[in-house]
Amino acid sequence: MIPLLNGRITLALHELRGATDGARPLLHLHGLGLQSPSELPNELASWTGAVFALDFTGHGESTVPKAGGYTAETLIGDVDAAIEYIDSDVTLIGRGLGAYVALLTAGTRTDAVKGAILCDGPGIGGGGPVPGTPTIARVDPHAPEPPDPYALAELSRDVRPPDYAVDFARLAANATRNPFAIVARARPPWLEAVADEVGAVPMALADALRAYAR
Repeated sequence: MIPLLNGRITLALHELRGATDGARPLLHLHGLGLQSPSELPNELASWTGAVFALDFTGHGESTVPKAGGYTAETLIGDVDAAIEYIDSDVTLIGRGLGAYVALLTAGTRTDAVKGAILCDGPGIGGGGPVPGTPTIARVDPHAPEPPDPYALAELSRDVRPPDYAVDFARLAANATRNPFAIVARARPPWLEAVADEVGAVPMALADALRAYAR
């Protein structure tokens, strides 16, 4: 595990496979409430470069902050810290919540992100496109950690309309040809909207890995 400092948070970055032949690294982003795999998943074995996986704040071996305060933008900062450590162009593969964060990061770090593969997983729907019934999230402060129960409560209610995701998709498309491979079968409103954009291509995971390895 490689510890990365992001403000007062220590993030856990895992190197699942070392660099080979100077190929572009792949950065894996997990779903809501999950953590990085302990070893290279079989479905990613065809990637020819280094493979890293990041534990988001409040997940896996990363710091659990006190009293929550989680947003999608917080997690963009986590990914940015990992990209700075890797110090190379990267391709992102995100599952669930990680897919949403991968899309947002691709739009903000067009200098470094060369493609994002968007896969199914926990949290892919986020909090939905419209606010739900206004309630205060209640969590069990004695729940086993991680994942942080505040992360589960807050990130599952972090409402974003589809056009918010589209703005980031367009920023990525202005910098990279075909920046998104949509592997996910679940299509919440944000992903449906992104799928209609130029540069978002539905494909199988194996095809996406081949496409972005070049």
